[in-house]
Amino acid sequence: MITVTIDSPKPDLAPHWDDLVARAPANVFMNPAALLAAVATRFAVIRVLLAWEGDGAQRKLVGIWALQLRRLAPLWPVVLDALPFNYAFVSSPVVDPAYADAVIAAFFSAIGRSGLPRILNLPSLDAEGPIYSAILRELAQRGIEPLVLSKLSRPYVTREAGVKRSGSTRKKMRQDWNRLSALGTLELVNDRTPAEVGRAFETFLALEQASWKGDRGTALLSHEPDAAFVRRLMENLAERREASVAQLRVNGEIIAAQVLMYCGNTAYTWKTAFDAAYARYSPGALLVDRITNELLAGAEIQAVNSCAAESSFMGQLWSGRRAMADMLIDIGPGKSLGYRIEALRLTGYQRLRELRDRLRDRLRGRLRERPAPAAKPAKAA
Repeated sequence: MITVTIDSPKPDLAPHWDDLVARAPANVFMNPAALLAAVATRFAVIRVLLAWEGDGAQRKLVGIWALQLRRLAPLWPVVLDALPFNYAFVSSPVVDPAYADAVIAAFFSAIGRSGLPRILNLPSLDAEGPIYSAILRELAQRGIEPLVLSKLSRPYVTREAGVKRSGSTRKKMRQDWNRLSALGTLELVNDRTPAEVGRAFETFLALEQASWKGDRGTALLSHEPDAAFVRRLMENLAERREASVAQLRVNGEIIAAQVLMYCGNTAYTWKTAFDAAYARYSPGALLVDRITNELLAGAEIQAVNSCAAESSFMGQLWSGRRAMADMLIDIGPGKSLGYRIEALRLTGYQRLRELRDRLRDRLRGRLRERPAPAAKPAKAA
């Protein structure tokens, strides 16, 4: 028998979480340590759905789904967002596959009984595996047709496949590495001790702030609430050795930093920053390439999730892809006014993104078609 409780994130969930992720497909953004960081810094209002099998001292956690209560404006409908906080990149619940159908059904029933909003936004939903299939079956059983906003592919690699081993990209990576090596001693560092993670993360924040993101005001340090949250997030995960900051160093100087998170047998390339003075050598791409190989060569990690769009530089490094979907559903009877308002907002936003991408592709095409400048005639002797 499956029962569901709904509460704020609690520190005592850690042992149950550890047991669950040993049996279930991973999602680091549902980690109670990450959720506690968001609550402690008041970065998000979160409700955690916990599915239990059995009762009493013998009960076992078989599912967890952290949902953010979100309202865009005072008169806007309250929505349950399955990305529990900003800077989360996977919204899927963590569910023991042996209980997938029962847990997903219990989750939807619990939302309906709880008084929580019945409008559920599911961006960045992992569209592969038993949990996604269980969600679709439960929606069909309830007669709910989801609004599918987009179906995308995310760069994703496993031990078996996904890293490009040949071709023009691989050739350029070798050339960049050799040119960078000519400047001095290259070193790849990925220390997971909490103190070192904290120091390396501050270096990452400084690199990001000094980049174009700082100029545009989108770096993490550009907003104090964001900075406070991500520092606590990294601290909480690092205490459990579930985060690190890989660094590429030249003669001891950090020129690129890749923030990594870990859950089960999966690593997540969460954020990247590099020193613009070394941009010609593609240090961020070199670091991701090298750390990916190092992670997959070890005993712990079997897959790496890019947390990035297909058009990102990781999409050029990796041939592997993971199907993702963005959906909106209303689990109440019919389609509420709040659902229709949220659907209008999301579809409008999606169309604007598609228009932006088409314009970018058109501009890139024109740049590629532009003829090279004619060579200057040689001067007469």
